[in-house]
Amino acid sequence: MANEATLIYEIGPAIPFTIGNTTGIEKGALMQLVDPMTASGSQAAAMAIAGIAASEKIASDGKTKLGLYRSGIFKMTLSGACLAGDGLVADAVKNMVKKAIACSGSDVLGYALETGAQGETILVDVRIGAGGIA
Repeated sequence: MANEATLIYEIGPAIPFTIGNTTGIEKGALMQLVDPMTASGSQAAAMAIAGIAASEKIASDGKTKLGLYRSGIFKMTLSGACLAGDGLVADAVKNMVKKAIACSGSDVLGYALETGAQGETILVDVRIGAGGIA
């Protein structure tokens, strides 16, 4: 998988979310919140984030729960540029993040710990839903 998030420091445990049995999900994938405690692997710009997949899930394996990280320090790929301290959201490009302009708290993935440019990987302090960006 391209642009997957790589866990560097685990701050909190992975929390189980409901997922579809027929869905295949790669470790490190950004997951969209689609219903209370339900996640989808589809991605849109500035979506409500459920978490980052803690492990791989094989399609049609009978499992309907997957652990998602909602906090931690991750290495992630940028779409566009950001400065250290900028709030970040999901980009429409699968598993990439971008600088937040204006969004609600549920869309905020976390904060950049490094300055970066398009296509670079940076350290991100993931704190899903930490607050909105005005």
